[in-house]
Amino acid sequence: MSPLKATSTKSPGSVRSLPSHVLGATNQNPPNVGVLALLREDLRIHDSKLFEQGFWAVAVHRFGNWRMSVRPKLLRFPFSVAYKLLYKWVEWTCGISLPYTVKLGRRVRIWHHGGMILHAAEIGSDCHIRQNTTFGVARTNHNFELPIIEDRVDIGCGAAILGNIRIGHDSVVGANAVVLKDVPPYSVAVGVPAKVIKTLTPLNS
Repeated sequence: MSPLKATSTKSPGSVRSLPSHVLGATNQNPPNVGVLALLREDLRIHDSKLFEQGFWAVAVHRFGNWRMSVRPKLLRFPFSVAYKLLYKWVEWTCGISLPYTVKLGRRVRIWHHGGMILHAAEIGSDCHIRQNTTFGVARTNHNFELPIIEDRVDIGCGAAILGNIRIGHDSVVGANAVVLKDVPPYSVAVGVPAKVIKTLTPLNS
């Protein structure tokens, strides 16, 4: 992340709220880059360690989206079976749940593993996510009301980001924070429920 200093900012924009089956109807891997190039980039961001559990979760996610570009649907079937098996394997062995329906940006780093439920609508590029983190719904029977995490967000261990909210780009969510409302860009949010305690901006701006 860029060096930061305190300043003022604007509030985030509106949040998209779509059912998960709509979010996963197409290949949502980042455009204009092949899946193998994405995997190489993902491996580099995980310190080029092939046995990093975060890399496994991201790799299976990329594969799950790539298979959606296979046509016709009948030819996609064996890839879908493989994806579902690999997804469950990552859940059981790594404790990371990252469905392919999440629109995942580039160079996302999942630090450590265990207790990670990453059911967001979107996770932007260059985000850092730590263990025991939960992204998901705030209420039952609202499984399409998922958060959006914008680019370059740094999320501490144990954080919960819940509901149809947006975490603005270049923000920091503190450890064990419970975020139930929008967080503007360049903000530091901590506490239960989370509150913005500082506003940030790049030093060179």
